[in-house]
Amino acid sequence: MKSYQLVLFLFLWTGLQSQNMDLRGKIKFTSSAPQESITASSNKLTGLLNPVELSFAFVVDINSFDGFNSPLQMVHFNENYMETTKFPKARFVGRIIENIKVNEIDDEKIRAKGYLEIHGIKKERIIAVVLKRKNGVLNFISDFNLSLEDYNISIPRIVHQKLADKIEVHVEGTIKKQN
Repeated sequence: MKSYQLVLFLFLWTGLQSQNMDLRGKIKFTSSAPQESITASSNKLTGLLNPVELSFAFVVDINSFDGFNSPLQMVHFNENYMETTKFPKARFVGRIIENIKVNEIDDEKIRAKGYLEIHGIKKERIIAVVLKRKNGVLNFISDFNLSLEDYNISIPRIVHQKLADKIEVHVEGTIKKQN
């Protein structure tokens, strides 16, 4: 936890020397299991992008997810699987691998490399991102999968047919200059 706070502090301090950009968006996950499909989303995804260094940091409060098939599912998600009292946030901190063509009109595909931390476990990931430009606004969209096993999220045998081992994640949002 302290290492992420230090990274975030250094990221923010470095950003004072250049014009950081705000990242705002929403994140949705879907578990498609044999007996049940579960979808939940949060519109509380926030972050910063340093366009000079192409470094970024995203964070989402796990408790901000809503949807699910029932209120009890949300309780089990927070208490039993994600253990949000111990691990309240998910983070992705890293760098964009390709150069972003900020002044381009066309959409472009890039890759982001960094550490995705969920449930207290950090895993290095390379995630494909599509940048879309429309009416002077830069949007990002990404779809990827994650394995519950990779993040030590165990599924009780009794609900194994209702929760998928691999979770589909969809992220989208906007990139704007800070004022």
